[in-house]
Amino acid sequence: MRPFRRLRPDLSSLRWKIAALAAATACLVVAAVGVLVHLWTADDIRDRAGRDAFNTLYSAMDVYRRTGTLADGAELDPADLPAELRHPADGERHTAYDGRVEGNTGPGFWAAQRTGGPGSPALAVYANTSTDFYTLRQLEATMAMSSLVALAAAAPLTAYGAGLLARRLRRVSETAGRISAGDLDARTGPTKGRDEVADIAATVDLMADSLGQRLRTERQFTADVAHELRTPVGGLLAATDLLPPGETEDLLRARVRDLRGLVEDLLEISRLDAGAEQPIRTHVPLGAVVSDAVARTGFDTEVTVAEAARSVQAVETDPRRLERIVGNLVVNAHRHGAAPVQVTVEDRTVVVRDHGPGFPEDLLLHGPRRFHTGAKERGSGHGLGMTIALGQARLLGAELCLANAPDGGAVATLRLPV
Repeated sequence: MRPFRRLRPDLSSLRWKIAALAAATACLVVAAVGVLVHLWTADDIRDRAGRDAFNTLYSAMDVYRRTGTLADGAELDPADLPAELRHPADGERHTAYDGRVEGNTGPGFWAAQRTGGPGSPALAVYANTSTDFYTLRQLEATMAMSSLVALAAAAPLTAYGAGLLARRLRRVSETAGRISAGDLDARTGPTKGRDEVADIAATVDLMADSLGQRLRTERQFTADVAHELRTPVGGLLAATDLLPPGETEDLLRARVRDLRGLVEDLLEISRLDAGAEQPIRTHVPLGAVVSDAVARTGFDTEVTVAEAARSVQAVETDPRRLERIVGNLVVNAHRHGAAPVQVTVEDRTVVVRDHGPGFPEDLLLHGPRRFHTGAKERGSGHGLGMTIALGQARLLGAELCLANAPDGGAVATLRLPV
């Protein structure tokens, strides 16, 4: 039974970043609106309380002067009256805010006026705003609760909408990745909408079309050049047979053979690129095929066939292409590496190792490239042998891995499919 694994969202994805940004923006807007509502409402409560106290004092003073009685909650020199209102100017009404809270009383506004000349008591009226501020606190709680409910409803919608955008971008990214991996037929196709994502998808498809056309033109040019060179090169090789024996004849014959090998390599690469090659599979003894391929190179190479490989009666593969791969790896090891070169066959794996400076970092990072031989000190060559070996390995469904040994030397490992 597979262990239970908790699925966690990728918080670094664009979807969750957009959702988090939307939630943070909504919280900021709610906080700003809440602060503005609180300040505006609190100021309005205080202004209304001041006006009410002022008007109530006017009515209470009129009643007091006519009847000598206290009305509308008015008091004479109350103990809680603020100090600045205890000695108001004669005949003038004044107000003051009192922020004290005692039980259900406060904060509020006081209004005071002298009942007569200097030294006369002050008539004062108090307007309690506790009910209004309680209503304000209820309003703030309701706003906070409504904001949380709205945020809880908006966050999933935002995440869903951002997910749609992220999926469209991921589709474009996957197409670009397939193109970079060599699949020139990969296309994003038509996308919904007319936004920037649709523009990016169309641009990627257009780039793939242009790149594919250029590569096809290049491959066709390489195939045409190699095909047209075969006839004159064959004529040159035949003409060398007419030369008198000697150093000049040997030198010219070697150069013509090199040129013919280059033309044949170019033709082989063009056929591999065009997909015109098809393997002819048969059951062959792996150890014997590898030994024959190493022997044909003409280089002094140590071949070791493990007991596990000997016990395998035969492997199903194309022997001609397998010999081509092994031969190119051995020749590359001798040309660009150093002796001793060792070939080990174990099960369905063939390992070719030399004791030279190893593969260049550029080759390990980007893989073999045509007419690129790596570091200068690794020797000479056209740089096509490793490219052909990799192409033939892909055609056989095999895996060709290039690495450097910890103690020095290049290691090429060919793993045949089961």
